[in-house]
Amino acid sequence: MEEIQGLIEQSNYMIDLTNTTFVRYMYNEINWSNRLIGIKGPRGIGKTTLLLQYIKRNLSTKDSLYVTADHFYFSEHRLFDLADYFVKMGGRHLFIDEIHKYGDWSKELKLIYDLHPTLQIVFTGSSILDIDKGEEADLSRRAVMYEMQGLSFREYLQLFHNIVMPVYSLEAVLTGEVKKAIDLKYPLSLFVSYLAEGYYPFAKEPDFKIKLAQVVNQTLETDIPFYANLTVSTARKLKQLLRIISQSCPFKPNYQEISQMIDTNRTQVKDYLYYIEKTGLIAQLRDTTGGLRSLGKIEKIYLDNPTLLYLLAEGTPDIGNIRETFFNNQIRVKYPVLASKIADFEVNEYTFEVGGKNKGKKQIAQAQKGFVVKDNIEYKSGNILPLWHFGLLY
Repeated sequence: MEEIQGLIEQSNYMIDLTNTTFVRYMYNEINWSNRLIGIKGPRGIGKTTLLLQYIKRNLSTKDSLYVTADHFYFSEHRLFDLADYFVKMGGRHLFIDEIHKYGDWSKELKLIYDLHPTLQIVFTGSSILDIDKGEEADLSRRAVMYEMQGLSFREYLQLFHNIVMPVYSLEAVLTGEVKKAIDLKYPLSLFVSYLAEGYYPFAKEPDFKIKLAQVVNQTLETDIPFYANLTVSTARKLKQLLRIISQSCPFKPNYQEISQMIDTNRTQVKDYLYYIEKTGLIAQLRDTTGGLRSLGKIEKIYLDNPTLLYLLAEGTPDIGNIRETFFNNQIRVKYPVLASKIADFEVNEYTFEVGGKNKGKKQIAQAQKGFVVKDNIEYKSGNILPLWHFGLLY
């Protein structure tokens, strides 16, 4: 009882400290009326804050409890027992952070859900969680899952500079409906700052780069090995692989060559790339042969977002790489992105070539609906679009 009281006090303390002025895009996309909700996403993008904000804005601490699955309480107690006691004491809303750090989490969540129909459960976990396979499959029929990404350029403007911009659809961007906000006097200058540090909300905190490096290390050393039952030596190979990618991206993978570089085999290289992609550190761009299911051949590998490029690339990152990484990262939240046979990207029926201010139209000459996306311009002109406009899609 005393230990549970400690969890309640910690929960109330964290809820009380939470700022609700700015909320992530995902906040309004979640159907909070569901009884079992899962939110996946990379480390450091604000999943914890999202939970606490929802509680503070909508619920009472009298019947709501926030816990993190790596709390020392769970070294000696079961999650099911906590939920059982909480319900008997009048609890109605249980929020569990970082569920992937709790063994047998899927079995216990299923049991809690089935035996306590009056309890709402909301949990967060690493992007690598897959509740559609193995023992987690039963949970997939009960849970409504959401996948969350880091800050868009639009969210960055609001969180870091108090500039509020509306969300635009892709069609609105293509037709030139984007209008500058009154306070957005220098969008290109703000855009440069976003590329360097704006993807992660905790960039507002001191020692951001050190903390981001820790996020990367924890993902490679803890999250992936724990999920995939890999050894410590494998974690070193994951680091080697990410280093290769950060120095060469975007590149078309040569699995045989990479396997020799990190002393493993082709199959393991593909597995490692899959794990690293799932945790939000890289993005693999596939061709159109797999259709919208993204089952096609891997054409290019990028780091996941521009901020990671500035952290991991030696020296100043290649500007062309930054542009393509940003475009792929921002647009994929709402739309399927594939490799184009004639240009850089294909999104639905549209073809995009991404470049600098002097980029020509040669690559899209054969495209029925082709656009050139340029950095360092503020406004649309014909089928030439500003790159920063694609940061307003969510």
